[in-house]
Amino acid sequence: WVNLFGHANPVINAALKDQLDRLEHAMLAGFTHEPVVRLSEQLSDMTGRVLGHAFYASDGASAVEIALKMSFHAWRNAGLTDKQEFVCLKGSYHGETIGALAVTDVALFKDAYGPLLRASRVVMSPDARYAREGESAQDVARRAAKDVEELFLDSADKIAAIIIEPLVQCATGMAMHDPLYLALVRELCDRHGVHMILDEIAVGCGRTGTFFACEQAGIWPDFLCLSKGISGGYLPLSLVLTSDAVYQAFYSSDVRRGFLHSHSYTGNPLACRAALATLQIFKDDNVLLRNRQRAARLSAALAPLAGHERVEHFRNVGMIWAFDAVEPDAARAATFSRRFFASALENELLLRPIGRTVYLMPPYILSDDETDGLAERTRQVFESVIGA
Repeated sequence: WVNLFGHANPVINAALKDQLDRLEHAMLAGFTHEPVVRLSEQLSDMTGRVLGHAFYASDGASAVEIALKMSFHAWRNAGLTDKQEFVCLKGSYHGETIGALAVTDVALFKDAYGPLLRASRVVMSPDARYAREGESAQDVARRAAKDVEELFLDSADKIAAIIIEPLVQCATGMAMHDPLYLALVRELCDRHGVHMILDEIAVGCGRTGTFFACEQAGIWPDFLCLSKGISGGYLPLSLVLTSDAVYQAFYSSDVRRGFLHSHSYTGNPLACRAALATLQIFKDDNVLLRNRQRAARLSAALAPLAGHERVEHFRNVGMIWAFDAVEPDAARAATFSRRFFASALENELLLRPIGRTVYLMPPYILSDDETDGLAERTRQVFESVIGA
């Protein structure tokens, strides 16, 4: 989920060693430092300066908390104090802090803390597996967007933002949706005055085939959350990119209008240097193009699984593959994940199914032989587990 270029990457290692001799940490509380400025500028440039401001934290859930708080506070500063509610998708997962859990719809993570959580509105997921007979993934996207539209027509004056994992809802079984959904919801947010938060913590940094997943829909959100792969998997780092309109909502000499949110290790210089080195690798090694080549090879190698009689909903976007195992009864389905994980480890594979969903999120350094071997061993493990 976090490591993009393997362990002990020489480019990232060299950047960190250099930074250690310069500055190990400085709190971003009235101060700044070169790596965080350079990183902010580069990421902003990658959005065409549409998202021209960055706010830092150290983990994905904290980035989600920042986006939620900033959305609510921006509306409050604009005098729209009723806009206090958030919308999430069925099956969504956005982290395990209190605010992030409030916009999570996975009972396993959420139920124990229910009494502590503020209720959110839950709308239909655009998961293409929900397709009715004769429907395409785009048809499902339109139905799901219609659900959002109906909610906005009724309650937009109370809603601050909708939060979405673009293209893939990871923790709910790698639920993939058509980019059309993002474009439709972006238009609805613009029409009804609701912020759009995109959680690209797991799906950003090239994982879906473009650096930002939302690029495939031709849209930008009001808030974009990044973490995991942004530091190459080396150090804790997260951030929220946002627009100048949001920034201006806080720009005031009145401290009560300010966004008073800070963590001690926010935007750590070492983590930012790791992120800068990660972006340099993307550029120097033409990672996105090479990933398309890797993805084509792995998809071809996985073709026997795609057509397997005990597999349904084989799916792929970018460097994510997933399929659902078909088990003959509920008892076997309940133990599939544990059995598959154990067998995979015995075969030197780190594959941890979500329920009966097997997924692959490999690093961006696979050779052709490793790609072919990954596919073949995955097939062998699957065959042994369903036959056991």
